[in-house]
Amino acid sequence: MKPAMKPHPVGAAAFLAAVIGVPSAMGFSPSARRSASSSRMRISSSSSSAQALSSSSTTGTTTSSSSASNALEALADLTTLSIDSGDFDTIARYAATGCITDATTNPLFVSQAGSNGDARYEALVEEAVTYAKEELCVSDGCPDPAEAVDLAIDRLAVNLGREIVGIVKGRVSTEVDIRLSYDTDATVQRARRIVAMYEELGVGRDRILIKLAGTWEGIRACEVLEREGIQCNITLVFSFLQAAAAAQAGACLISPFPGRIKDWHSARGGRGRMGGGYPPPADPGVLAVKQMYGYYRRYGYDTICMPASWRPSRGADVEGADVDEILALAGVDEMTIPPPLLESLAARPATDVVHEVKAGSEGATCIVPDFKFTEESYRMYWEADGCGVDKLNEGIASFTAETEKLSDILAKKF
Repeated sequence: MKPAMKPHPVGAAAFLAAVIGVPSAMGFSPSARRSASSSRMRISSSSSSAQALSSSSTTGTTTSSSSASNALEALADLTTLSIDSGDFDTIARYAATGCITDATTNPLFVSQAGSNGDARYEALVEEAVTYAKEELCVSDGCPDPAEAVDLAIDRLAVNLGREIVGIVKGRVSTEVDIRLSYDTDATVQRARRIVAMYEELGVGRDRILIKLAGTWEGIRACEVLEREGIQCNITLVFSFLQAAAAAQAGACLISPFPGRIKDWHSARGGRGRMGGGYPPPADPGVLAVKQMYGYYRRYGYDTICMPASWRPSRGADVEGADVDEILALAGVDEMTIPPPLLESLAARPATDVVHEVKAGSEGATCIVPDFKFTEESYRMYWEADGCGVDKLNEGIASFTAETEKLSDILAKKF
């Protein structure tokens, strides 16, 4: 077993200067390796295929398989693709292409399911409310209405996920109530409840990922859950520090948001050299994700890097720029992509996809040191990470607002 290393000997300022090789890439790397990684069940076999492709070539760039008829198919040859949607018909349409294997959901999609009026979704809502009433209420009402509504929210998320599991071949990500992001114990309890409900409905834990916000508390909850065989997706990742902490905790997967990282830098004058945008390889979000991925490959972590939330690197007014970040990260383990961008990829030629991200080359260029960190040192570096702090707070606030909307909708049914 590799011994834990002492905290980095250099001062905080020097250390930050050493690891900020790209915008927003601040943090340090842990020494603890994944335990029992060989026993982890993976549904999406194409993830390991993408890893093999990445490892086979470490220099230069190569185009994807010549058999692909468009950029979406070419990208799917290099990277496992997940669809970021809660719309059953749209998911089914893309799953039928064979390009999409997984799906991600979030509080917005669950909230939409609770209010869109479609009979299929209404049935899921009614079942969730009935379930909560039967579990927690009596004939003359609910002793704790808030607790009943929370249970209905979890049940609705599970109902939505169960339907999607029947459409895609791989895994579905289901998020724990975002309002618990700073409460480790409550997050663990809600995650266990979600998994138990899935299992009651015949969905094994090998088909689901539990999404947890990338707070220190959420990452600690991940550590507990992974030890119990519950695979976790650490989401709202805007910082190298979050990515390193998630790997040390044994997270199955992280969801960094390159587009929102770019937003943060653009808002502060880092607009690049292209009249308001960045060349895609110099996009701060692209660089941050590549550093996270390279760190995992350099030190042997098997945590999957699945970027989400995309922006046009060169600017919204540039034709074809909507998939800049996606193309710049072709070859990363996995991506989750919303339907409009999947459509854009399907309309582009396969030759637009080049194998940009490779395990060997990204791992070889990783310069971040590998050492164990504590909560104290994590929080010290976190306070210096402007992008991470700002965007995590913003993301939690946005998803909290959606959860509150859903809570209000469901409360009226009790």
